[in-house]
Formats: sequence, structure tokens, C-alpha cells
Amino acid sequence: MVTAQETTLQRLLEGAKQYQVPLYQRTYSWTELQFARIWDDVCQLARDRADHPGATHFIGSLVLAPSPAIGPVGVAEYLVVDGQQRLTTLSILLCAIRDHRAEHEDPKHRLRLDQQYLTNPFEEHRWLKLVPTQADRNAYTACVKSTPHAGGDNPVGRAYQFFAKALANLATAEEPVAIEQIESAVITGLALVAITAKPGDNVYRIFESLNNTGLTLTQADLLRNYIFMRLPHRGQAVYESLWLPLQQRFTPPELVLLFWLDLVHRDPKVKQTDTYSTQQARLEKLRTEADVEAEVQRFSRLGALLRVILHPAEEQDPGVRQRLERLSAWGTTTVYPVLLHLLDRRDRGTATSAQIASAMLYLESFFVRRLLIGRSTMNINRILLAVVTEMDRDLPVHEAVRKYLSTGRKHWATDASLRALVRTIPFYLNGRASQRNLVLRWLEESHDSKEPVALEKLTIEHVLPQALSDEWRRMLAADLDADETPDEAHDALVHTLGNLTLTGYNSELSNKPFAAKRLALAKSGVQLSRYIADRQRWGRSEILARADALADRIVTIWPGPTGETGNDSEVAWDVLAKALAELPAGAWTTYGDLAALIGTAPQPVGNRLANHPTLNAHRVLQAGGIVAGNFRWLEPGRTDDPRDVLRAEGVNFDQYGRADRAQRITVEELAQLAGVTPPDLPEPRSRSRSGVDRAARFMEQLTASQEPAVATATAVVLDAWTTMGGTLGYGDGDETSCFLLAREKGHEYGNIWPLTVYPSGKCEVVFQHLSIRTPFDGVTLREELRQRLNQLPGVEIAAAKLALRPNFPLTVLADAEARDALLDHLRWFYDQAQVSAAEKVAPV
Repeated sequence: MVTAQETTLQRLLEGAKQYQVPLYQRTYSWTELQFARIWDDVCQLARDRADHPGATHFIGSLVLAPSPAIGPVGVAEYLVVDGQQRLTTLSILLCAIRDHRAEHEDPKHRLRLDQQYLTNPFEEHRWLKLVPTQADRNAYTACVKSTPHAGGDNPVGRAYQFFAKALANLATAEEPVAIEQIESAVITGLALVAITAKPGDNVYRIFESLNNTGLTLTQADLLRNYIFMRLPHRGQAVYESLWLPLQQRFTPPELVLLFWLDLVHRDPKVKQTDTYSTQQARLEKLRTEADVEAEVQRFSRLGALLRVILHPAEEQDPGVRQRLERLSAWGTTTVYPVLLHLLDRRDRGTATSAQIASAMLYLESFFVRRLLIGRSTMNINRILLAVVTEMDRDLPVHEAVRKYLSTGRKHWATDASLRALVRTIPFYLNGRASQRNLVLRWLEESHDSKEPVALEKLTIEHVLPQALSDEWRRMLAADLDADETPDEAHDALVHTLGNLTLTGYNSELSNKPFAAKRLALAKSGVQLSRYIADRQRWGRSEILARADALADRIVTIWPGPTGETGNDSEVAWDVLAKALAELPAGAWTTYGDLAALIGTAPQPVGNRLANHPTLNAHRVLQAGGIVAGNFRWLEPGRTDDPRDVLRAEGVNFDQYGRADRAQRITVEELAQLAGVTPPDLPEPRSRSRSGVDRAARFMEQLTASQEPAVATATAVVLDAWTTMGGTLGYGDGDETSCFLLAREKGHEYGNIWPLTVYPSGKCEVVFQHLSIRTPFDGVTLREELRQRLNQLPGVEIAAAKLALRPNFPLTVLADAEARDALLDHLRWFYDQAQVSAAEKVAPV
């Protein structure tokens, strides 16, 4: 029979009692957020009790069970089935109160609080009233004994530090509270409901029933609970010898990852959210404690392998280590199942280090070649999760991996396909920025240069710049195709691999003419750049020739699929269809933009849309915003004017029938809509020492790229932002961007920023980021921000871009009135972010 009664900390702890946290419980994990909440509750309760001495504050329940161990007569022993985080925190708070009062008032408080609430002074083997899990025990004991190790760099120590500082600041608080009032509130004012099970109840089952939703504990915690429920006799030994070392080797999310990876080796469809329930169903079939212990031993062995995947420097074989380091740098966890399988094969003696290094090279090639042809994310998860279960087990493992990746529609480009598409695919818009940089770095490393260059400090440079000058237009005009404009040629070439290099001179090069860039690149120790410096001009023919040279190197470095059959050389019409399907009402794009997105020419795009029903095809116009003269609806009998349809959707046309250029969706924005450019935004870095370095680098790039008036105006805006309370963060991408942070990452509702400033000359409005951040996750405030910004001269952001990242030129800031108006709008944004946070903090 379970009993429940309301109680206080005083009644729980007084007398000869001991509360043991079972070994299957997770370690102490409360953070400053929880510390602050319980401290605020205690302080408010202490103030309330000054006028109403009997006031209490309910802080939750505590589930206890009589300990099955036979302790000394007179000591009541309980297992803490649920509520250990709360009970541990309150005990640490009592330690801090005791130490503060003993130091500042009278040493007698130490003995009093120790003997009443923290220890059983006459019980040598049951001395502590609360016994945390083994992982927390030393840190907690240091707090109870007040040793020099109290308050160390661990969760228990951080809790003690928090409360010690809070007590030290009591006298200077806005509403001071006496420490004796704090102590009284903690010991007699905080109310708990103690639920106590009867002797003989299965406490593991109780624990599971309280936590089986996975909301309170991680799935690894729940699995640990279940495993040790199945080890009633061997539990302590297995925990100390196998589980605790495994738990200490990984973070909680990594531990969940281990148990999920173990499952997907059998069934690639298992979701990570189902890790606990699926593992439990599997383990339920085991009959004996020995079988369960053997599973923990297996988990321990797999854990050692996963540790190497997560920390490649620990791998002993240099070939395997290099491949693991590269795959780790690529930054995708979907490769982990096959990596774990490969290391497991070597561990069991069915594969050599050379074979698994070769298999990892094929995986690396698979990633790189897909990125180069614009297919970096297409079905990648499904493909990689199925490698282990679907590859040919009769072949050596490296051959089996290559064969599996070579068959079906997996978009592992053949040599011929890669050579063709590298010329036209907008490489710079595909995948993550870090992955694009890695491909260029690895290409540079393949030269084995005798002049080592710190590649990690280099950024990607567009030789043909992203913003065209008159001089660059003239250079492009020399080899245009029929009926092609310099702007269309620029869109088709600027983001392709042949036009990109690595440089440390990004800010100095910027939009300068080729003659100036050529001189700077000639000084570089980067082989990729020296090729460019040897050219006399930089137009279409030179860019395509360099693409061919790079393709030759790529097929040598990264071996492709077996044979040259059918591995996806066709035009990516599915990417075009996805981009058009996502194109919002009130917006339009061009045949050239779509062609640049998928690496083809405008005419094939026009032919495709004229012959294949495609959603929103009527939103595709000619470069000037004019409906194509040969446009025809594919629906039988439809004859209405597409301009009338577009007007009804919100597109504005001038008197000459040209669509509003502000409503045009560019190739960069199409890439966002199609998912070619991942939606995850770069995160600003804090102002650490490296952050200071990035701040200086941002200013260097800004002053090198912009006219003095624009650079000065931008600095004025950033200074004003910090004056109103905001902070500045800096990116570490190809150019050092600056983020105007209204809240930083550690905030309860996450970081938030309205604008990102790029030294090359644009101010990006991050609606895509704001759409998932309180309070701008509602469209109303984003729309208000758009309307406010559109009041600035030179700024015109279409409503259709409220889920994208439109930008306006930094030159807008050089106008004093526009700059002052922008600061007013930024102050409004900052206030919205702060008011929202204050209103949404939930009471504890």
C-alpha cells in the first residue's frame, strides 16, 4: 500500500534517517536556471512569512521506498525513487546556509545544521542523511564536510557556488531578507508530498511508471533503469564495472546515440525517439541475469568504438584516423551507423584497417560528389541508414560499401556526370558553408605544397565578384552566348566551382577588377589561387577551363561508383519543381534564376515548363520581369492573362508590363526555398578572445570593402545598438559577419537578432531565423518589422520574403535620416524581444 502525506524538509531529515539515490537514477543535473527558480521561491516565501509566519510554498513530490538493505537498528533507510534532484538541491542549499552562518555569525550553526539535517553523527556507516549516486557522491560529501573541494567544477559544486553567492548578496538585494528567515523558509516553509511505497514493492517498476514518458529522463536514463531492474543481484557490480565507465565516457545525448545506433544496425527505420521502447522490447526477450549482463558488456564494447568515432584523434591507425577526422569535420551524424559497423567489423576480426579506411574514403567521396552536383541532402538519411542492412555481406567490406552506394538512384556522380555538372552547378549555394570550405581545403591539400598554408584561416573568394562593376561587365561581354546579357552570364557563372578559390585576402579583394585580384592571388601560397593568377583575363572560357581542371583532380582524389552506368547525370528537374512549389504568392522569378539553380541554361528551363505541368510555372518571367511571348497555359482551354493572375496574387506591374523587381526571388533565395541551401543559419560567436579577433577582422573587412562614409555609418549603427542594450556577435564564415543580438544564446528563449551585417555591403534581414524565435514566430511582428524597414529610402522588401533572408545595401546607412530611422526601428525590435521574454517567464 502506498501512503502519501504533506511534509517539510524538517520532518524528512530530522532523526536517524538515510535517503539513498538508487544507482539506476541519473546523476545530478540541475542547472542555474533551476537554482535561480528555487532561490527566488525561497526568498519570496521568506518575505511572505515575515507577515504570515505560517505561509508555505509547495515545491513538488518525493517518492520513497523502504530500502531492501538491512541497516543498523534505529536508522530508517529509504530509496529515493523520484525527486532526487529537488532533495539534493535543498541539501546543498542547507550546506551553503550552514557555512554562511558559521562564518558570519556563530560557528555553532555548523554543528547544529549538520547534526539535525545533513548527517547522522553517531552512525559511522550511515553518516550521510542523503547518499547521491556514485558519480555525485564525492562532490556532495565535499559540500557536507566543507572541504576545499566543495564548490568544484561539477553540477553539485556549481549548485553550492550559486547558493553561496546568493547568500552573500542577501544584504545588498533590492528587498533584503535576513538569513535566519531564509533558513526557516527552507526547513519549515517548503512543502512536499512524500509518497512512500510499502516494503517489497518493486521500486524499479515504480520508477519506470513515473518516468516512462521520456519527458523527465533521457531515453538512456530510462534504459539504465530497465536494465538494472533486470539485475537484482548483479546490479551493483555491473554498474561499477561496466555502466558507470560507459556513462562517464559520453554526454547524455551521446549515450542515447549509442543505443540508437545499436538498433539501426538491425532496423534502419527505428526512430531515435523510440530508442528506449525498442531496446526494452528487445531486452525483454532475455531470460537470465547473465544474458542482461552480457548485453551491458556489448554496449560497453560498442561504446569504446563510438568514442573513437566522436574523438578521431584516439584512433591508432593513421589511415583510419584521417578518414574519421574528415567525416567528423563534414558534420553529419547519419554516417555514424555505418562507421560503427566498420569499426565493429575490424574489432571482431572480419575486416582490416586498410579495408575500413577504403570504405570510409568511398563514404567521403559520396558526400563530396553529391555536394558538387547539387544533391547533398537528397534522401541522404535513408541511404546511409540502410548501408549496414542492405550491403552485400559476401564481399569484403570496402567493396560492399562501394557496390551499395553505386546502385539505384543514390546520386553518387559518375566521373562523366561530375565533369559535366561541375561546370554549371552553383556549388557555393549547395550544402553547408563549412562543407563547401572543406572541399576546397581538401583540394588544396591534394597539391602537397612545400609551402604550408594555414588552410583553416582561409575563406572562399568569388573571383568573378558577386556584385558586378562596369569593368567586370565588359569582361563578361567579350564571350556572351546569343541573346545573353552580362547579368545572365554572371548569374550562371558566379557561384560555380570554377570561379571559387581560397584566400586570406577576402576583404582586400572584394569587388576589385581582375588585374588587382590577380596580383594579390599571385602572392598567395595557395595553389588553387596561383592557377587563377596565371590567367590574363577571367571570363566564361577561363572559369569553365578551371572547372575542367578541378574536375580532373576531383575524380583522382575521390573515387566514384563502380562502372559508369546510370548514376544520375540528368538535370535536377525535381529541384526546380521544389523551388517553384515553395515560391510564395506575390513573388516571381526568372528562367535564368532557375537555370542557375540547377546548372543548366534558360532555354531548357523554358522548354521544360512549356511541356511539363509544374506548380507555379506562371510565376516564372523573363529577366526584365516580362511574361514570355510564347507563354501558354498547359491546362486545356485556359486563356486568362498570367499578369492578371499574378496581380491577383500580389505582384505589382508597371505601365510597361514589367513586374516589380523587389518581388523577384533570386537564385540565392530559390536555393533556400528548394532546400539546396540548408535552413540552419550560422550562429554568432560570443565575445571571447577569438570573438575580439573576429570583431577586429570584421572592421578590417568593412573598411577595405566600403567607402569611408558607409563604413563609418555602419560603425555608428553598431555602437548605437550596444548602447541601447544589445550585444554584437561575429560569424566565422567566408567573410566575418556581424550579428545584432537582442538576446544571447544562453537566454531561456534562445538568441535572437534582427539583422546580420556583411562587410561586402549588405544588411541581411533574418526573417527565416525570426520565424522560430519568440515573439517573432508570429507573422504579425515580422510584418511590422518589414513595414518599418520599408520606410527607409532604398529599402523595399516584398511581403513574399517573410520566411527568407532578404537584404538591403549598407549604402542606405550613409544617409543620416535613414540611419536615425533604422535605429528607431532597431530600438523597437530590442524592446519587443525583452518584453516578450519578461512576459513569458513562467512562475515556478
